[in-house]
Amino acid sequence: MSNDPIVYVLDDDRAVRASLETLLESAGYAVRTFSSADDYLARERVDAPSCLVLDVRLKGKSGLEIHRELVREGDTQPIIFITGHGDIQMSVAAMKAGAVEFLTKPFRDQDLLDAVCSAVSRDARQREEARLLAAVIRRYNTLSPREREVMQLLASGLMSKQVAERLGLSQVTVKMHRAQIMQKLEAENLADLIRVWERLKGLPSIN
Repeated sequence: MSNDPIVYVLDDDRAVRASLETLLESAGYAVRTFSSADDYLARERVDAPSCLVLDVRLKGKSGLEIHRELVREGDTQPIIFITGHGDIQMSVAAMKAGAVEFLTKPFRDQDLLDAVCSAVSRDARQREEARLLAAVIRRYNTLSPREREVMQLLASGLMSKQVAERLGLSQVTVKMHRAQIMQKLEAENLADLIRVWERLKGLPSIN
């Protein structure tokens, strides 16, 4: 994954695109501009922290429609809406849908830069969390079915003796399973094990 953040700009006004590109590049961002929703949606995906500066009023699909489409597809890239025709109802709808900011033209350069900084930082956190979760899932998938049973019971607060009684195993066997579980999950103690299970138990692929 690249560590260099990218700001995508989707606006059908060439002058606006050029102005935003100059501003954002001066702040050190890599910038990719698009004049249409189709071009943006067909872009090459880059594994780097990013955000989208999106004009609300575009030819064809509106910015809000594009946002809804991205949400349906599971795209969590943060979005900053810009518009010359905004109103309170529109801004509330955008923010409820998860937009980082809603800026009405003309806006101050610093307001946009602040919003982009916040959005890129959010995306970096989301990506790191996703990376860590994927690593936890990979480790969990190395557990045997019996080890998963033991893990869930231990994480629920049962002692080794209680787990043994519940599963019809000896305490020695449960302790052996526990040792294997801790090693495979890279957990140092029971608290780590509980934290791992709390992160996993709500996932559809786990239950």
